Amino acid sequence: MFPCIDTLGAASAFERGQIYGREAQDRIQHSVVTYARLFAACGIDWASACDRAMRFEPVIKQVDADLIEELRGMAQGSGQTLGSLMALNCRTEILPATFLADAPHLKEAARAALATNRAAGLPDWLHEAAWDHALNDGECTAMGVTAAASQTGQAWLAQNWDWMGRQREALVVLHTQGPSGQSITTLTEAGMLAKIGINQSGFALGLNILRSVRDGSRLGLPVHVLLRHLLDCTSVAHARERLHVLQTELNLGFGAASNVPCADAEGQVACFEVSPVGWAEVTPTDGVVVHTNHFVCESLLSEQAPVGPGLSSHSRLSTARQHALRTPIGQADLEHFLRDESDGFLSICRSPDPSVPPESRVESVAGIIMQTQPPAMWVASDVPSRVAFEAVPLAAASRQLTERLDPATVS
Repeated sequence: MFPCIDTLGAASAFERGQIYGREAQDRIQHSVVTYARLFAACGIDWASACDRAMRFEPVIKQVDADLIEELRGMAQGSGQTLGSLMALNCRTEILPATFLADAPHLKEAARAALATNRAAGLPDWLHEAAWDHALNDGECTAMGVTAAASQTGQAWLAQNWDWMGRQREALVVLHTQGPSGQSITTLTEAGMLAKIGINQSGFALGLNILRSVRDGSRLGLPVHVLLRHLLDCTSVAHARERLHVLQTELNLGFGAASNVPCADAEGQVACFEVSPVGWAEVTPTDGVVVHTNHFVCESLLSEQAPVGPGLSSHSRLSTARQHALRTPIGQADLEHFLRDESDGFLSICRSPDPSVPPESRVESVAGIIMQTQPPAMWVASDVPSRVAFEAVPLAAASRQLTERLDPATVS
């Protein structure tokens, strides 16, 4: 299982970051090296990536200034710069809209960015690799099950997180808290504020990367900051209200595209597609919602950026929908879903293809299943077909919530 970092005893946001940075120092450095290479493949050297990320600081402060303090503490604890931590948390916004498409024209820019990184003393984990095969796909498959479609009467959320297998060595389980004081458990890449997780209210969320033609065109809220912000919600309805406030009342919106699948203790599920032009909701069909890596909401279809042939998003969605028909659905069914290898190396459960160069190998880095009532999480810490799902102890409640949060409040 992945290392667990508990920051709930910290006296301040800065101290939470210090604890996280100190205990995950080596894994944060691993993340930096991974993303420095990935950005370089897109023609962006690490110093430039840090500069781009720092432009998002005022947006994050407007939503939750404590998160900037937490990142400052993380920088101090890990020995990284604030810019490096910002670059990790803004990685989706820094990656160009063409990231998931073949872009051979970037080859020379990639060589130049890599040379700049080397001159700055940043190690290259693939110094012998050819740039012709730079990573150009990323996959995740998610399923949300309502209480009505569940075998056990509560909602579930399950997904595989598909990415560079190298990043498995950077994963941590983080116990932290939101502005309301409620505890949060999130499986995330070291250095990032959150990714896939659940809180003490039984609200769970995940992530599927999407690509919009407008990614990076505006200074909206970064995706991984949005995940941490939404993990303070109490329900799907509450998350819906938060998205409305961010888009309409605060006029901030989102810096890049992603899908955020959600489930709650009230038995509800939904997927929220976000993009720089707005957001839309995918509702369940017969009590189940599934999602992969392309827009499905009609209002956002025109935002879809081109994707490369290695992204099997439409075929995986079709396979996922077949699993969604097998109601009522329980934990064993979700494990079976996340272990589906029926589409070979482009399956829901994706093993690394040995015929593909190392820098292009995408795999199911981990599988996650979350139960909303009572809150619980199970994680497969490798390709799910190879390992068991293990229970993850959740964060202890940092304080007892005496009343439900006001859904219109944005801290």
